[in-house]
Amino acid sequence: MSNIELALWSFPVLLLLIFVRIPIGLAMLVCGLGGAWMVYGSHMPILNQLKQVTYSTFSNYSLSVIPLFLLMGQFAALGGLSQALFKAAEAWIGHRKGGVAMAAVGACAGFGAICGSSLATAATMGQVALPELRRAGYAGGISTACLAAGGTLGILIPPSVVLVIYAILTEQNIAKLFLAAFVPGILAALGYMIVIAIYARLKPQDVGSMPPMPMKERLVATAKVWPVLVIFLAVVGGIYAGIFTPTEGAAVGAFGTGLAAWFSGGLNRKTLLGAILGTAAATGMIYMIVLGAGVYNTFLALSQLPQEAANIVGSWDVNPVLILVAILVLYVILGCFMDSLSMILLTIPVFFPIISVLDFGLPPEELAIWFGILVLIVVEVGLITPPVGMNLFVINSLARDTPITHTYRAVMPFVASDLIRTAILVMFPGIVLFVLRL
Repeated sequence: MSNIELALWSFPVLLLLIFVRIPIGLAMLVCGLGGAWMVYGSHMPILNQLKQVTYSTFSNYSLSVIPLFLLMGQFAALGGLSQALFKAAEAWIGHRKGGVAMAAVGACAGFGAICGSSLATAATMGQVALPELRRAGYAGGISTACLAAGGTLGILIPPSVVLVIYAILTEQNIAKLFLAAFVPGILAALGYMIVIAIYARLKPQDVGSMPPMPMKERLVATAKVWPVLVIFLAVVGGIYAGIFTPTEGAAVGAFGTGLAAWFSGGLNRKTLLGAILGTAAATGMIYMIVLGAGVYNTFLALSQLPQEAANIVGSWDVNPVLILVAILVLYVILGCFMDSLSMILLTIPVFFPIISVLDFGLPPEELAIWFGILVLIVVEVGLITPPVGMNLFVINSLARDTPITHTYRAVMPFVASDLIRTAILVMFPGIVLFVLRL
């Protein structure tokens, strides 16, 4: 068996390990070590390689941004910023048709701007918004579906942990990727709100209502979100202005959200320990996946599969857009079974060389950024695509009286919105890149 055939056979073996519920990081580690052993024919180079990959992976300075962004999310939840965001959005649009659900999406977008994690955004906003949606008379399906979809904004609106991983894998500028993701993130939030507005008119019996708030109460609720605006402008604005690096910006953001949580009374010695432990657990999980992917991708590089695939696809006389669409469709399919971070780590080392040799009429850096945003969007679709959309399970664990099938049905219009937005961004790359070009 040739090395390329060995690499091809490793994919079904990896999927089989995942299906039998072996953790994805461990599954990639086993496949990578086993494949490299078969390539080398000896275990000694494997042990040396494992040492080198582990050191080179975790000595990467850019990876330190991940625990800092996760800690930001922990402090933001303790500081009541999620409640403040939801109450402010609800005060302005809660009285409209579908307004409370729209407010939940808007609050998810705001919380995603200081969190960077989809699952954390979905879980935090679910705890805040679900009781309000029920109190306003919303059916369980649309309540859970809008929050699951809104949670995906946590990895699209910068800062984003998944974008950091993509930047490291493709050696791109993190700040430029954050900037390029901003407009697609806003479009995603607007698309979800349009879906809710249409849903409210087609199924008014599933959507409740609430009385409008006086202007004074609206202004008071809006004033309470100033810490979110200050932290977001300090972190993202400081990065774009070149005042500090993304890692330094994440540290500033963690410090700022920590202060906000302390002043609000949500942060004390006990909750600080819980936030640190929660951050450590999430970081350990992510780093294990990163290590497993590093070992597996080293095996793929040894097999020459990515280079061979790029050469073969580059020789095809096919419209590059068709190849891009095929890759994006494959991401949507994989999203039904895998989490977003695992997909990025597993596939980018194979797909990125293929995209890089195709002619889309874009400079290499713009092509890498545009492709990264497209991948992020379709990975986001996987988070809400049945049967194994991670956000769906997170929200349904908070609403146990809502059957998962009701959530599946209600979330499909949000999936359609994502697919329409992806098609638009594929046809018009300038939507992603115009802010970056400015």
